Amino acid sequence: MVKISQDFAPPFKLIAPFFIVGSLFYFFSSFYLFFFDATMLSFAEPKMLAFVHLFLLGFVMMIIFGAMAQLVPVVLEVGHFGVELFYAIWPLLLIGSLLMVFGFLYSPALLPYGGVVVLISMMIFVGEIFLTMFKVEKLTLVMSSVLISNTFLFFGIIFGLLMALAYAGTLSFDINVLLKAHVYSVIGGYIVITIMGLSIVLVPMFTLSHSFSLKPLEIGMTLMSVAVVFVIISSLFNISWLAYLAYAMAFVAMISYFYLIYVIYKTRPRKENDVYALSLMFSYSAMLFVLVIGALYFLVGKESYLLAAAWLLFFGFFAFLITGHIYKIIPFLVWFEKFSPLVGKQKVPMLADMVPYKSSQAQLIYSATGVLLVTAAILLGSNLLMGAGASFLVIGSLAFVRSVFYMINFK
Repeated sequence: MVKISQDFAPPFKLIAPFFIVGSLFYFFSSFYLFFFDATMLSFAEPKMLAFVHLFLLGFVMMIIFGAMAQLVPVVLEVGHFGVELFYAIWPLLLIGSLLMVFGFLYSPALLPYGGVVVLISMMIFVGEIFLTMFKVEKLTLVMSSVLISNTFLFFGIIFGLLMALAYAGTLSFDINVLLKAHVYSVIGGYIVITIMGLSIVLVPMFTLSHSFSLKPLEIGMTLMSVAVVFVIISSLFNISWLAYLAYAMAFVAMISYFYLIYVIYKTRPRKENDVYALSLMFSYSAMLFVLVIGALYFLVGKESYLLAAAWLLFFGFFAFLITGHIYKIIPFLVWFEKFSPLVGKQKVPMLADMVPYKSSQAQLIYSATGVLLVTAAILLGSNLLMGAGASFLVIGSLAFVRSVFYMINFK
């Protein structure tokens, strides 16, 4: 288990807006599904591009940035270089995300402005994290994952800004040249490697697991990092065989990471299946299906398989991994700030008491049902299933928003 200390944690009022705004974007992303035609789905359509950026920037990135603001100084045991910068990061990311979404939907001229605002937000984040890490003499494997992932994020947003300028007509070049480089830098290089590093801190902490080897994590991070570099090179220089080699390496990287999670799960002393444990079970199960459906896509070449794999990656793996951890992170931060000074003086709540049982269970059940229905809708081209799945996901996302506000305002 990675050693952590709350002595250097920033104030919760700095972190809370990331979780609130992120949960609202999760709801908007779910509601957005009503506007899709399951028989005409394509990665190239502006509506799909708007949805991807709404979900990834508004929900995934917003939550990760908030979690990193808390976890980086706690694991490093040093204070932030400039903690006040985080008060500017979430408004900029919020504005930039909305501009990008409206740019894809209504006016491509907005895309450069949205791209620049997102770039500023992420550059502040990356710069602050790097400057904080410079205060530490020796980095652990977990913090190496932070260093690697933020480096990929830097290149990913540069590629994204160039693509936004080309999409708006400001620059003239083939967007497809940078498409894979942008996608893999952000999703594989930043989000996946960040998840690898953070989950190896959070999952053992919340399950009380210990005495396991980090070698599978080291293998997974190394393979994923090399895979992302190979995809970038293959994208820039049109080397198709290198891209396929990278896909295979990414596949093996995820298997190695899953093996470590399996070991942690099997050795956990805390056996109860609360909303956190069930969310992670669904999340990692979804990722296994992503690998299977992704492999089928390369064999069959049917775009619906790739769309289904991407859907499960986003709303199955990313969403449930994030929402599951929120049910642990927010109560822990709120308890530490509000109730830890009262220990020994008066009765204080347990962390489990701060999680709303009904709304958390509703979010888990409705969202999981919605994810499965939309997956079927994509594979079968059924608008009926798409509408049903969207309905379940909207109810689940509303339950999640309610849970977030309940936990933040717990008294």
